[in-house]
Amino acid sequence: MSQRRSARVQAQPHAIAAKAPGGHTAAVAAPAKKRERKAKAAADAATTAISYDASSNDAANGFVPRMPPPPTTPNKRRKVASSLSKPPPMTPTPSAIGFMTSNSVLRPTYSTGDIDDATPPPPPDRPAQPNQTNATLITPRGTQVPPSSSVFDGSPSIPMQETTTTTKCLLDEAVAHLLRVDPTLKPVVDKNHCRVFSPAGLAETIDPFRSLTSGIIAQQVSGAAAKSIKNKFIGLFPPESCPTGFPPPDIVAETSIPRLREAGLSQRKAEYIQGLAQKFTSGELTIPLLMNGTDEEVMKSLVAVRGLGAWSVEMFMCFGLKRMDVFSTGDLGVQRGMAAHAGKDVAKLKAKGGGKWKYMAEKEMVERAEVYRPYRSLYMWYMWRVEDVDVEAVGG
Repeated sequence: MSQRRSARVQAQPHAIAAKAPGGHTAAVAAPAKKRERKAKAAADAATTAISYDASSNDAANGFVPRMPPPPTTPNKRRKVASSLSKPPPMTPTPSAIGFMTSNSVLRPTYSTGDIDDATPPPPPDRPAQPNQTNATLITPRGTQVPPSSSVFDGSPSIPMQETTTTTKCLLDEAVAHLLRVDPTLKPVVDKNHCRVFSPAGLAETIDPFRSLTSGIIAQQVSGAAAKSIKNKFIGLFPPESCPTGFPPPDIVAETSIPRLREAGLSQRKAEYIQGLAQKFTSGELTIPLLMNGTDEEVMKSLVAVRGLGAWSVEMFMCFGLKRMDVFSTGDLGVQRGMAAHAGKDVAKLKAKGGGKWKYMAEKEMVERAEVYRPYRSLYMWYMWRVEDVDVEAVGG
């Protein structure tokens, strides 16, 4: 009696009978068995994926895993090498100095006291000194003090040295000296007129407290943020107490830190500005010192103030006080210009130890700049121009 189909299937769970030529039967693997082998092989391949090789015995036996190649660990050396290809940081000179010397005042009816303020200029021609301040300074109460003055708000003055140099010829004499010691500067001198030390530039006035305060405000913030904070800072004080349009040091020194912070200043910057105001109020910083003190004396007095570093003081002395022999080795624009002027390939700059960028070593910069004394400020300005650094913001 023939078995039912279901019974026949149960009786042959692992094989299906098939006739081969000659009447013999052959066992053919069931599809379920094939699936089991493939599942087992796939599981084995998953556990050995990291050591998988396309030329393994599995491939020779007809098994080819369908898994993608395993992820590889990133090459750290490659990452470090690519970081060196990034461009060096831009020099902060144009934006920072531009803000330090800009006309940014909340109440335009008052004199700003900044060096670009449209106040009446002093006499068109007056004595000038390469190693002393050549700008007219504004005292905390608004008095304008030109360098030729012998009286400073009742304070004793440091005697001026006799000189035949005047504001009309100072720039011409400085340029003549630079070209005499270095004729290769002629192309950049002919192409660029330095207004900073021209008669028009020397006729500008500056409020030292305002400019130094502005420099502190501008540290590590964008130009727009610095301008907003500066205007809010001015707005903290009533107009009648600010004869120059900017709060005088004695009022700022008496203002609490929480009140100063309402302008958007950080705790540290508020402390810096209050400390600067106290230096002016106590007499540690005076107009006579800033006007006629030596470069070394002015530098020593200003860097002693918390919040004022060497670079900030150098830029203030050069663009604010109009001193002619200031030289900054820490300014990246000056470094780059000097390296290019010396014939070095500045495109091959590499980062030095500590992540600092250097176009030229400080010692080499000082040695190269020595021949340009006493007009290194002008030399520095031309070094910015060598590499087309935009210094329009610092007075053209």
